[in-house]
Amino acid sequence: MNLKKVDQFFSKTKPEFLVICAAKVGGILENKNYQLKFLLDNINIQNNLLISAKKYNIKRIIFLGSSCIYPKISKIPIKEEYLMSGKLEKTNEAYALAKIAGIKHCEILFEQFNQDVICLMPTNVYGVNDNFDINSSHVIPGLITKFINAKRRHTDVLVWGSGKAIREFLHVDDLTNAILIMLKINKTKLNKIYNNQMPIFNVGSNESISIKDLAFLIKKLIKFKGNIIFDKDYPDGTLNKNLDSRKLRQTNWLPKIKLRVGLNKVIKEREKIF
Repeated sequence: MNLKKVDQFFSKTKPEFLVICAAKVGGILENKNYQLKFLLDNINIQNNLLISAKKYNIKRIIFLGSSCIYPKISKIPIKEEYLMSGKLEKTNEAYALAKIAGIKHCEILFEQFNQDVICLMPTNVYGVNDNFDINSSHVIPGLITKFINAKRRHTDVLVWGSGKAIREFLHVDDLTNAILIMLKINKTKLNKIYNNQMPIFNVGSNESISIKDLAFLIKKLIKFKGNIIFDKDYPDGTLNKNLDSRKLRQTNWLPKIKLRVGLNKVIKEREKIF
């Protein structure tokens, strides 16, 4: 968040590569309630890092965006070229705009300054070290916390929204593997895929599920016996934003962790804490 300190860090450590995972993130209510913070914090974070990367001639930059950069209404699965082809989902518009600004910053560095940049657009990511706070988390960690709490307290589980929204979830280890491939891939292979344009790759699991079915799957894995109540007063967000990840698969990347397996791993770790 502080350009001077970021510059000092680059000057001192002299990194060869930069992977921008840092961001202000949160669930649908956080995005809606703190729009200015989501917009400005994310723009500041990525600007400071990209300014320093250019100054210190970083060998390769990997910029992580998000599937929410794409229009609210779009053909499914969503291709990379659909970026900026329609209006954004209002509930996460500020975050999406910040990430789009970051992509454009990267594009200018690539086209005008010959900076080696690759942008990755992951779908909904989850894992063991996620944010499990009910109010600020994304859907999977939020639901896991709700179900574990309800099991202990013998209460029902309230799920935000109608449950109709369809999502594609990606285990963080599969995203990590995609990042490693992007750090190692040579420019010749990238040019074959992107014809000397800045590469943007969707990173999806190709495994979709409705929020309703997700809730019942987590219920089963946690062995919760109570009721699930869907509160339609809360927004669903974009009804479907599954990604077309065929371009990334040309690099020989494939997701390895099925949703059920990944969820079970996360749940077991969380139950140890509780």
